[in-house]
Amino acid sequence: MEIRSYREVKRKKTKKINVGGVTIGGDSPISVQSMTNTLTTDIKSTIDQINLLEENGADIVRVSCPDENSTVALKNIVKEVNVPIVADIHFHYKRAIEAAKNGASCLRINPGNIGTKDRILDVVKAAKDYNCSIRIGVNAGSLEKKLLDKFKEPCPEALIESAMFNVKLFEDNDFFNFKLSVKSSDIFLAIKSYEGLSKQCDYPLHLGITEAGGLITGSIKSSIGMGHLLMNGIGDTIRVSLSADPVEEVKAGYEILKSLNLRSRGVKIISCPSCARQAFPVIETVKVLEQKLSHIKKPITLSIIGCVVNGPGEAAQTEIGITGGGNDSNLLYISGIPHKKIINDEIISQVVKLVEEKVSEKNN
Repeated sequence: MEIRSYREVKRKKTKKINVGGVTIGGDSPISVQSMTNTLTTDIKSTIDQINLLEENGADIVRVSCPDENSTVALKNIVKEVNVPIVADIHFHYKRAIEAAKNGASCLRINPGNIGTKDRILDVVKAAKDYNCSIRIGVNAGSLEKKLLDKFKEPCPEALIESAMFNVKLFEDNDFFNFKLSVKSSDIFLAIKSYEGLSKQCDYPLHLGITEAGGLITGSIKSSIGMGHLLMNGIGDTIRVSLSADPVEEVKAGYEILKSLNLRSRGVKIISCPSCARQAFPVIETVKVLEQKLSHIKKPITLSIIGCVVNGPGEAAQTEIGITGGGNDSNLLYISGIPHKKIINDEIISQVVKLVEEKVSEKNN
């Protein structure tokens, strides 16, 4: 199906870097990240969670390394997983050096708490020695004291200055395999900071609204903030920060990208909110279909519409469609063309069967 130009996002062309086997920036797909919430020293639980995140579509997974035992555990973890691992480092620059030695693909350092210029350069040297990338992760909640003294409060200018100081430091030391983030829990502050940073450099940007909240509130805040930036071509990799199961972060990330036609994975369901005109129980049908089709990884579009007001029009835009019809005679569409009438009790089984058949065709 042809996608018209008004539905296309023109991405800013940034430098391309490598995070393990995943490329970020340039013409690479926008990658989706999440972070484990297990104790890193609990090696089995951490490996299990990383593998579950990968199964649900995570391209990259971040792991917290607050102490030496965690960086030691990292050595065993990276051997048992397929996705690149980012070591999350705060306060202790030696943890970054240990993580690089123990197989991390990327080091996330926070300029606000990593320490002096010499310590940052020690981390850069380790990244060079062990072929790691680095994320310069500026956060409004932990800016350098000198910047807070200068600007009096977190503001876009302060976040950008922090990021650009480190950009120059890295460049002056012949290191270019890095990405940047300027996160805030405030949507407006995050957007202005990323927009300003994007104007000042061409390095790939890691997008996120930090500490966004629970599943619903955090997903909404992240969608507004990151959605605005992505629609304007800004952003090369994303992480939805939720006080929820990390798998939900991955799902939310893909929904944001799918909504903007920036990435496709799994089933995309277009469905109505239901009303008195519905000819079958739309809400329950969608809920069951989401569960039964959660294993699908190939992109496929469905429309589940309860009546004929918008049903035929939506079905014309999707691979499989259902339009509610009176007297238990709903109409099934395939590739926008009416296929046959089906009764309410057959909707779920028929849709699941057709989806699996189409996925099988795409795999062959």
